[in-house]
Amino acid sequence: MTGFRELPREVRILTVVAFTVAVGFGIQSPAIPVFAGQFGVSSMAVGAVVSAFALMRLSSALPGGRLVNRFGERAILTTGMALLAATSVLAGLSWDYLPLLLFRGACGIGSALYSVSALSLLLRVTPPSHRGRAAGLFQGSFSLGTVTGPALGGGLLAISPRLPFFVYGAAVAVAMAFATAALARARPAPDARAPAPDAERVPVSHALRQQPYWTALTTIFSLGWAVFGVRVSVLPLFLLDVLGEEPTWIGVSLALGAVLQAVAMPTAGRSADLWGRKPSLILGEGLVLASLIVAMSWQALPGYLAAFALMGVGTAFSSTGGAATVGDVARGRGGTPVAAYQMSADLGMVAGPLVAGYLAESYSYQTALVVTAAVVLGGLAMAVAMRTRAA
Repeated sequence: MTGFRELPREVRILTVVAFTVAVGFGIQSPAIPVFAGQFGVSSMAVGAVVSAFALMRLSSALPGGRLVNRFGERAILTTGMALLAATSVLAGLSWDYLPLLLFRGACGIGSALYSVSALSLLLRVTPPSHRGRAAGLFQGSFSLGTVTGPALGGGLLAISPRLPFFVYGAAVAVAMAFATAALARARPAPDARAPAPDAERVPVSHALRQQPYWTALTTIFSLGWAVFGVRVSVLPLFLLDVLGEEPTWIGVSLALGAVLQAVAMPTAGRSADLWGRKPSLILGEGLVLASLIVAMSWQALPGYLAAFALMGVGTAFSSTGGAATVGDVARGRGGTPVAAYQMSADLGMVAGPLVAGYLAESYSYQTALVVTAAVVLGGLAMAVAMRTRAA
């Protein structure tokens, strides 16, 4: 891939690892409700297995950032991936519902440690002028993995609902060994605003005093709410209940959005470096807002697919611009600013489906989508008001 030639070798390594982890996560995802249901529990209890992962990931992010600041990115990356691999295998070996719930929660802790340390290391080894490109390739590979994984997971699920957990654990273990060996000599990139490569870590309290960081938090929260939350929960129900389409189109639309997001990521990353973070954030948030307007105003299958296409491309521009902004504010030396950024996305991903789902059930899908659009509009307003600074 030509996009890697101008980037540090560590970016290639982290991108391969991200793809592997995402494929494994996608392989495991279809098996979770099926496996949990075999223990004879209620639908709410099955949902709790999914929620346990998300809640533990959310609550573990900031402590994970502090661990990164204290012990370094590589140590926490290895720890997080080891925990991911071990708890996935243990979840597959669960003999009852409660162990499955506990191991899935522990898996969320491993996921938080991995994702915070991986993004922190990516921003640390990449010079400011190339952070957008590095974030685009890294996030694009993860998006591509989330599309590939479920297709493979369905075949494994047909053999045994436990098998996807074992495959995920093995894939993460192999990726962990590769990353540990390949990143042994990773070196931080010099930052024009950092007095020295080994200077003290930038705390989240310092980042919170800077308006561009608040813009990054707001925009990624809006993506968590609308894209990572509502897109996979409320919008599929909108397709079935309002548009009256077949369930097959749910998978088609999600795949369309994810593929376009992955394809657009390298271009979005380069744009964030060449145009600046602010234009990328404005374009990305604008496209996501436009996608919701299209979904509400063009209530037909072509409009629904067009909305998912716009949302995928918009997510690529907004997420790369936001990640690069966090790297600039933290000067590539902040585990806790990266952790708080991830927490903002996770918080949106948890709150969005709950609030929008309640509004759709109690009022209408139109109301749910209008409120979601308002959240994205808030992110767009912050991007427009963002104070620019040299990358």
